[in-house]
Amino acid sequence: GQLPTWLQGILLRNGPGMHTIGDTKYNHWFDGLALLHSFTFKNGEVYYRSKYLRSDSYNCNIEANRIVVSEFGTMAYPDPCKNIFAKAFSYLSHTIPEFTDNCLINIMRTGNDFYATSETNFIRKIDPQTLETLDKVDYSKYVAVNTLTSHPHYDSAGNVLNMGTSIVDKGKTKYILFKIPPSVPEKEKKNSCFKNLEVVCSIPSRSLLHPSYYHSFGITENYIVFIEQPFRLDIVKMATAYIRGVNWASCLAYNKEEKTWFHFVDKKTKKEVSTKFYTDAMVLFHHINAYEEDGHIIFDIIAYTDNSLYEMFYLKKLTKDFTEKNKLTSIPTCKRFVVPLQYDKDAEVGSNLVTLPSTTATAVKEKDGSIYCQPEILCEGIELPRINYDYNGKKYKYVFATEVQWNPVPTKIAKFNVQTKEMLQWGEDHGWPSEPIFVPSPDAREEDDGIVLTCVVMSDPKEAPFLLVLDAKTFKELGRATVDVEMHLDLHGMFIPEKDLKFDTE
Repeated sequence: GQLPTWLQGILLRNGPGMHTIGDTKYNHWFDGLALLHSFTFKNGEVYYRSKYLRSDSYNCNIEANRIVVSEFGTMAYPDPCKNIFAKAFSYLSHTIPEFTDNCLINIMRTGNDFYATSETNFIRKIDPQTLETLDKVDYSKYVAVNTLTSHPHYDSAGNVLNMGTSIVDKGKTKYILFKIPPSVPEKEKKNSCFKNLEVVCSIPSRSLLHPSYYHSFGITENYIVFIEQPFRLDIVKMATAYIRGVNWASCLAYNKEEKTWFHFVDKKTKKEVSTKFYTDAMVLFHHINAYEEDGHIIFDIIAYTDNSLYEMFYLKKLTKDFTEKNKLTSIPTCKRFVVPLQYDKDAEVGSNLVTLPSTTATAVKEKDGSIYCQPEILCEGIELPRINYDYNGKKYKYVFATEVQWNPVPTKIAKFNVQTKEMLQWGEDHGWPSEPIFVPSPDAREEDDGIVLTCVVMSDPKEAPFLLVLDAKTFKELGRATVDVEMHLDLHGMFIPEKDLKFDTE
């Protein structure tokens, strides 16, 4: 096929790659050692490379030729030959776990630098061109957080906004929202953008010992949208997981009897909206987009009625008939919530406060003044959503996503119009596409002027994996680049336009 001549830059992807070390095996697919891969577009040609992230976790494991660093779904133990005192000491030192730096979920940008990220307090700087692993950054040196999301937001000034959970700070468990500036005076040394990190605000957890798990959050022009879901981490269990010989994932529990609470923080005042907004129990990983309209906040998310998604990816379930045998007990559902920020305070109890004609979502006033929100269902069966990021926080039309039915492995990619509910799809037999990434064309006038990139792994080992380039408007294939190496399903990534790659001339 023919690639657009303007497509110059690097598609960078991240995900778990190695699951066996020596005679040991990780329990969970999300635990595998991070494998970075990149597709470089230069003058109509595509170059592929991949490299394991040389994290401390990777180096320790490879050197020991077995898993010695714990991951979320796999607890690792020190050498049993060590004497009993050393063993007792290592038990004690695991109380607040020393987390792994196996950053396998996403890629983040700060200023001119790029980092591999996961949900622990460590990120690893990487060179997007050579995929070399560079500095290790420990967030907890700059802000009191123990875990963070892998889905930061970027504002027009180039700041990174992200959230993390502070578990141990003065006995108060809270969610902290912070901002990292893009660049700093030249005379300041490396990592100084982190030294200038600013805490925007903190939201106290509803429960001291059971903070909510969250994978992403939303942002509008004036507000941060944070959802506190009843899918929670048990801190006491986590502190004793090592001694009890269980993994940290077993310390997460979903309570379907509880409510899901919505928090809205005003970016200017840094204060939370005081009205209590809630909905029924749900589990969500990915926010799609959020925006404001006529005194309402509208946010679109992908939600489940249970946490079966994580359970699916235990490696003992990933056998060759995995797709036939394993069915999700909850299908991913694209939900739109509409929350009225300005409403008549004297409105009757039981009345719907949403006044937008374009939605069936409701927000009903309860006796105690709290507001119970029910969503509009936009569609079902899509995951790993991406949008044209120029429309982040603004009214938008299109979601690009993978399509999953009752099965956790994506078989198609989809373009969904949230306004008309129309869906375009692309799929190929035996093809498992990754998260689709939208790249706008340089002269884009409309939201879907551009292309969509996805890596397609084939379930038939005789067929080679490839990078697919689709016209984002029509969803017709423009071209593909076949790769003659084994490629893995990955999680997330980003496209870096050529102008944002700084070539070191030193």
